[in-house]
Amino acid sequence: MATTLEEERAERRDPEGSAPAGERGEGSAPPPRGLLREYFESGAVVLVMAVFFMTFVAQAAEVPSASMENTVYVGDRFLINKFIFAPGPPLPFLPQREVRRGDIVVFKYPAESVPSENIVQHKTLFIKRVIGLPGETVEVRGAQVLVDGKPLPEYRITARDRQLGNDKAELKQLEYAARRADEPYAVYYSPAPNESGFFNAIRRPYRVPEGHYFVMGDNRDNSKDSRYWGTVPRELVIGRAMFVIWSFDESAPRDEGRLGFVRDFFNNTRWGRIGTLLR
Repeated sequence: MATTLEEERAERRDPEGSAPAGERGEGSAPPPRGLLREYFESGAVVLVMAVFFMTFVAQAAEVPSASMENTVYVGDRFLINKFIFAPGPPLPFLPQREVRRGDIVVFKYPAESVPSENIVQHKTLFIKRVIGLPGETVEVRGAQVLVDGKPLPEYRITARDRQLGNDKAELKQLEYAARRADEPYAVYYSPAPNESGFFNAIRRPYRVPEGHYFVMGDNRDNSKDSRYWGTVPRELVIGRAMFVIWSFDESAPRDEGRLGFVRDFFNNTRWGRIGTLLR
């Protein structure tokens, strides 16, 4: 016997009397998504947010040299605030401002590339402290820095274990003088600064060009900076160093045994540095 259209439709209904597939109303739940698809979509959202964060807001970086010791240690991993120096006029409701003297800034290397040191012009990131602003005149006399003819207030600490070259250990043989209230940050000098002839280029007043900054490392006798390769253009400034997210002592001895990298992580991590503000 031939089956009528109504009988076929009746056979396709479930026990509850719901409509067959393809005939459900708009209020029915959509088919469940696969687990792999959910992971893919979640990962895509996280990736987009991470790219946005690192492009416009903040970026992680690592210190490879001792030029900022002991303010920033070799092996410090820290966040860069890229938003604070964003180009264009600052908006009153956003935390933006111009670069100030004393800021610890991260920038792209402004001078010619140095292949022997793996330094690439306008690409390799450097970290230094801003000393001279556009239009100011900077002069270095031994351990004293003058801006527009006036001594710059810096807390000068004598470092008797001056490190030249690629030594990654922090300065420990330090002599502290009394600190004045107008000295906002510390810098480190050998007992006889600049006697090595390493940085004798700025013995006369130097005027900072407009749109540029004169920067120096806090470890003054072990820092190639504006005394050596010139000023930093504003467009090469990436942002301001914020705080340490992890620090690993690169000068500490390594464990060569099996799973030694695990012991190195726990033994050589500077746990007390995590969260340290860089200023």
